[in-house]
Amino acid sequence: MKFRLASAILAGKAANKLSRACGYEGSSLPGMLARVFYPPVLKELAAQVRKGMIVVSGTNGKTTTANMIAGVLNEAGFKVISNREGANMISGVTTSFIINSLTSGKIDCDYAVIEVDEASIPDVLKNLTPKVVVLTNFFRDQLDRYWELEKVIGVIWDSLRVLKQTALVLNADDPLVAQFKDTTGLQSYFFGLAGDESSNKTSTQTRESKFCPFCGSVLDYEYFHYGQLGSYTCLGCHFKRPRPQVEAIKTGAAGDLNSFKLIYNEIAVPLEIQTQGLHNIFNAMAAFSVGMKLGIDTRTILSSLKKYQPAAGRMEKFTYGKKHAYLNLVKNPTGFNQGLVTLYKAQGTKDVFIALNDNYADSRDISWIWDVDFEMLGADHKFLRRFVCSGLRGEDMALRLKYAGVPTEKIVVNTDMRQAIKTALNGQAGSTYLFSTYTALRPVHKIVKYLAGKGDANDKRMSSVS
Repeated sequence: MKFRLASAILAGKAANKLSRACGYEGSSLPGMLARVFYPPVLKELAAQVRKGMIVVSGTNGKTTTANMIAGVLNEAGFKVISNREGANMISGVTTSFIINSLTSGKIDCDYAVIEVDEASIPDVLKNLTPKVVVLTNFFRDQLDRYWELEKVIGVIWDSLRVLKQTALVLNADDPLVAQFKDTTGLQSYFFGLAGDESSNKTSTQTRESKFCPFCGSVLDYEYFHYGQLGSYTCLGCHFKRPRPQVEAIKTGAAGDLNSFKLIYNEIAVPLEIQTQGLHNIFNAMAAFSVGMKLGIDTRTILSSLKKYQPAAGRMEKFTYGKKHAYLNLVKNPTGFNQGLVTLYKAQGTKDVFIALNDNYADSRDISWIWDVDFEMLGADHKFLRRFVCSGLRGEDMALRLKYAGVPTEKIVVNTDMRQAIKTALNGQAGSTYLFSTYTALRPVHKIVKYLAGKGDANDKRMSSVS
């Protein structure tokens, strides 16, 4: 068995080097190949983690939350394994262990922080037993690949209910997540965002849950954050928003999305993070909650969160000349809406770039863009100078913007990705916001990173990423 394990690790490490030499990330193939050589490879490597494993799942925010947690544990002095690049199916999870192991099969690790795709939860949990499971939120996401939400939630519930010692860290503001406390019987720890005078009393966004998951009655909302996230009470039974052990309270002005304090154990501390967006406040609360659950010192947690730098395409910040550019991955209506809210509320004039692909990993069905609230941009576009659309379905994106009320003279379609990005970055606006679907993210990231570093998109070396 040791020979087969060593062979699997060798094959995985070789595949990782070859993949990277060819310009790829090498995040999934090594694990896939290793599992062919020796199927129990993940189980045997994961069993060596000394203190425990933290699994992060849900629709949006997995990568950011997992990386924030890993950063907290690193800051506390622990050795951590994590799939930081977001390869979150079982092959990617296996890769993260292989590249951190010796050929002999030995690993030196206190904690493993693993982001897991919702549909991959059953396979992953058959190979490891987490100390903590974090569930961020549940939204419709690529229905042609990941089923309806009821099935996704059912698959995760079936996997969690057999666990005995695992603790859950749950988003109190999402009724689809909060229900796991009552259905799994596992110890649960909640985080949530308090309402304030600027909170929305009604919601025009797509909501995944209008009815109680227990009795089917209508959920009555005191306020909304976005989607179905907010403060809810069932009109027919006991179900309501749980009281969070960790709660964020806004301290800044109405348009300030980054000034908050955290309340825990009746103590208030300022929360400082460098990444934009209300959704990242939720990610930070989840990471803070896990840190508290693991007994990490509060000052260490807050220090790590303050220093956190976003992963590629998670509202990642670049400097191009004298202006800032922000790159954000978008893959479903709710995530795109939060990106647009961040864009809309940011100060100054903005240019916008959108790359829309319809490859398998993006979802072949792009009808989801009609559920995105682009109308907020069409209704008030005076600070938005130009919209540059690209990708395999750039024309469809331009049409969607037109029907949202964006003037056609502000919309540009350019199938040449490099030139389209350069057009957006060289606009007269004070900043540029770039949105990209999954398979366009890597080339967009490479181009923006190059331009931000070199300032010229005409170099022949860029032809391979366009």
